[in-house]
Amino acid sequence: MSAQPTIGLSANLTGHVALVTGASRGLGKAIAVELARNGATVACVGRDVDKLAETVAAIELVGGKGEAFACNVQERKTVDVLVDNISKQWGRLDILVNNAGVTRDTLLPRMSDEQWDEVISTNLTGAFLFARAASRHMMMAKYGRIINVSSVTGLIGNAGQTNYAATKAGLIGFTRSLSRELAGRRVTINAVAPGFIESDMTKALGPVLLEEAKKRIPAKRLGTAGDVAGAVLFLASPAAAYVTGQVIVVDGGMTG
Repeated sequence: MSAQPTIGLSANLTGHVALVTGASRGLGKAIAVELARNGATVACVGRDVDKLAETVAAIELVGGKGEAFACNVQERKTVDVLVDNISKQWGRLDILVNNAGVTRDTLLPRMSDEQWDEVISTNLTGAFLFARAASRHMMMAKYGRIINVSSVTGLIGNAGQTNYAATKAGLIGFTRSLSRELAGRRVTINAVAPGFIESDMTKALGPVLLEEAKKRIPAKRLGTAGDVAGAVLFLASPAAAYVTGQVIVVDGGMTG
């Protein structure tokens, strides 16, 4: 297994405990590895146990510490128990990254109730459940960082993704409202909104569509998981103590 590339940014997270949902692949995996590389002990949460094991192996490859936790983010009782157990196991919970998400794309007239409900319950309700459970521990400790992974789709919309766009826009409103509730307890709440990021999903678009996408991006390239992980690392760090309620757009200038 090759090591994850470094992103050129560092932070001292030694002694901190982080929980990353959707950590089995893509952005979640990159974020988990980067937090661990910078000293955090990382709880890697997801459904695919085998893929989570690969994330933990990548963390260990960079000298970090992580552990896999299988969880369906839609299940309220499971989330509460998991967050409490992680906090008890490692003595604290400092960082939560709500990254878990799914897409079920289709035009609205064709969208089934199930396609709507699954995206809402995973992307938005899942973030609510983890933030609610984690915030209780963070408020008691009077320290915490919650980072929600939104999307430029939540800012500008996209045809065929009304369900997905609703959740990502919802996360932005959720972030800004919760930041006002918890700022007095030294708990910051921020979001990152990635644009076109290199992934298996974007590769499936094919070279022609990818080239067209790049033309819309002033940076003339797709983003990388490392680009997003760098933004998350900053927001998770002590250096971001006075940054809360913000949305960091990582899109190469696409949305201006």
